[in-house]
Amino acid sequence: MPARVALFADLLPELGPGPLIGLDLGTKTIGVALSDLSRTIANPLKTIARTKFQADASALLALAAAERASAFVLGLPLNMDGSEGPRVQATRAFARNLAALTDIPIGLWDERLSTVAVTRTLLEADASRARRAAVVDKMAAAYLLQGALDRMRAPNRES
Repeated sequence: MPARVALFADLLPELGPGPLIGLDLGTKTIGVALSDLSRTIANPLKTIARTKFQADASALLALAAAERASAFVLGLPLNMDGSEGPRVQATRAFARNLAALTDIPIGLWDERLSTVAVTRTLLEADASRARRAAVVDKMAAAYLLQGALDRMRAPNRES
């Protein structure tokens, strides 16, 4: 049965045990982060250079199987006003296509400014341009996944 693609909060009742995988989908790379088993901390894991969808999906599904992940959390790059542009459409298409290959749920998470926040943090840490380029995508994936994890632990999930 194909996975369900929904807003992350809507998937919460369906999540089984296991870590969550955060994905920051770019045009050239996919930043990947992994939560700990208690779903408290998001850790940057790797950056996957994008090629063709099938190869990208195979790499993500192999990682999910190896980590026994219970869900993907895919960053949804909404515009600042909350509207959806071409990048959101591409992200939704990626999620639908990935969902057709797995039964692992895919939650969409508002990732506005995640890359900006991570880049600012790296600049404040005086990371070189090369270092920032090497880590920004996986750090952005960890940033958005941490937001989802924090939301899971919030006393009032409706807010």
